[in-house]
Amino acid sequence: MPTPLLALPPTIAWRGDEQGHLEVLDQTRLPHDRHVLRIDTVEQTIDAIVRLRVRGAPAIGVVAAYGLLLGVRALAPLPAAFADRTRDVAARLGAARPTAVNLQAALDRCLRAVLAEPKLQRLYREARAIHAEDIDSCQRIGQLGQVLVKPGAVVLTHCNTGRLATAGEGTALAVLFAAWRAGVRFRVLACETRPLLQGMRLTALELCAEGIPVEVIVDAAAAGLIARGQVQLVLLGADRIARNGDFANKVGTYGLALACAAHDVPFYVAAPASTFDLESASGDAIALEQRDATEVLTLAGQSLALRGLSARNPAFDITPGRLVRGFITDVGVLEPPFPPAIKTMLALGR
Repeated sequence: MPTPLLALPPTIAWRGDEQGHLEVLDQTRLPHDRHVLRIDTVEQTIDAIVRLRVRGAPAIGVVAAYGLLLGVRALAPLPAAFADRTRDVAARLGAARPTAVNLQAALDRCLRAVLAEPKLQRLYREARAIHAEDIDSCQRIGQLGQVLVKPGAVVLTHCNTGRLATAGEGTALAVLFAAWRAGVRFRVLACETRPLLQGMRLTALELCAEGIPVEVIVDAAAAGLIARGQVQLVLLGADRIARNGDFANKVGTYGLALACAAHDVPFYVAAPASTFDLESASGDAIALEQRDATEVLTLAGQSLALRGLSARNPAFDITPGRLVRGFITDVGVLEPPFPPAIKTMLALGR
């Protein structure tokens, strides 16, 4: 069980029925401040997503579904205009962050539900179902992937893929939680994950809460540690996976995959079936979010650079599927060749 002093409120919670409100844990204030945001409007939902108050591909999919409910509810739409108004609100939410496929997938699913039954109660039930299914999905990922974590191993992870990135236990961190609870003892190296330090602020917090030994490293140290045999497994998540196995994840992932390939270290990706995008033939089709330069040039509100200096701030990079040992999904562990494995998995999952 999590250490009481480090325990966190739920990342996402809906309070009440279809006339209720959304609550999300503000991740920009972690690890020191547990502040829960109350969200009553679609505008507040979009702001929380854009400002990374809630983040992680599965989590923003769940939040977007609830945000759609809030936005449509505020319009008090007539039955004849219900689908059109729902589509308009969904378009606003879908533009909040372009890379994570779960956001658009959740909105598309809600739109299909509304087309079948144009009622607010139907939209509410769909949002609740998406929330519940993500919790279940995380549990299955953890159970299916835990066998990959060996006793005494050092596992390296990048960015945050736990309870703070999903509605449940997480993706890659769910694997580590499940292995730890099964009695496997190992250590974790968490990349700090510049520029917003999700690894240091969020991943290390979650692992410490679970009692799992963790050390934070600067991002640039990872490849050298892999080369020196000090890492036995690299395990991380994904924001969108193309049908050939290429995937988008937090910037810096591609370099980790190259280092693992060069030194024969297993490189695994944990993600639910909802993160796979059959519309993207390869990584070339995935739009990569570019974020504001101030995230690079400042730290905790303090300038780090000369006045007028510019910066480039890609939030994600693309890792080719050929560098991946396997995908740990809520349906099973996929091994190469990935195109047929992904096609079969999605057919089974749907």
